[in-house]
Amino acid sequence: MAKVTYDKEITALLVIDPYNDFISEGGKIWDRIRAVAEANDCVPHMLQVLNAARKAKLRVFYALHHRYRPGDYETWKYIAPIQKAAWVNKSFEYGTWGGEIHPEFEPKPGEIVATEHWCSSGFANTDLDFRLKQQGIVKVIVIGLLANTCIESTSRFAMELGYHVALVKDATAASTKEMMRAAHELNGPTFAHTILTTAELVAALPHE
Repeated sequence: MAKVTYDKEITALLVIDPYNDFISEGGKIWDRIRAVAEANDCVPHMLQVLNAARKAKLRVFYALHHRYRPGDYETWKYIAPIQKAAWVNKSFEYGTWGGEIHPEFEPKPGEIVATEHWCSSGFANTDLDFRLKQQGIVKVIVIGLLANTCIESTSRFAMELGYHVALVKDATAASTKEMMRAAHELNGPTFAHTILTTAELVAALPHE
C-alpha cells in the first residue's frame, strides 16, 4: 500500500464524543468501556493524536452526540435502541458534568464544533459536511467513542460523502473486545481507506 500523507491544507482531525460520561472516572458509560479503553490506552492515545494534530496545524473538528434534554424523545414516532438507552440513562445530559467535554479535550479557539448528532453518525442531520467542505477538507482522521457506533457510523458516512477516512484503532474503545474486532477487523476495512495506530498516525503527520 502506498504511503498515505496528511497535508494540513486538506486534512482534519475529527474528535467524536469526548464527553465526561464516556472517558472520565465517574462517567455514566465509563465503567462499561473501562476494560477495553484501558487495555489500548484509548484516552491517552486520543490526547496524543489531538496534540499531534494541533502541532501539525491540522484543522480540528468536534462531532458531539446530542446532549439529553427533558422532552427530547417523548413524542417521537420511532426511537432507535441506542437513543432509548440514552433517554433512560440520561447520558450526556445537558447542563451536567457528564454532558461536558473532558477538560483535556476542550476545543481551542478556531476549532470547529459541529451541531450535535441525534444518533450515531456525526454527519446525519448536522452541519459537519458543510463545515468540512467550507474549509477544503477531503481527508478525515477519526478518533473517539464508540468504535462500533459513532466512530463506525460517522466514518462510513464520510466515505459515502467522498472523504478519505483514516481510523486510529487504539484511540477509540467499545464495550467488549468483540465489538472492537468487528469495528476494526471486520467492518472497518470495508469503508476506511486506512486503519492505523496512534504511533503510525503521528509519524505520518506533517512535521515542520
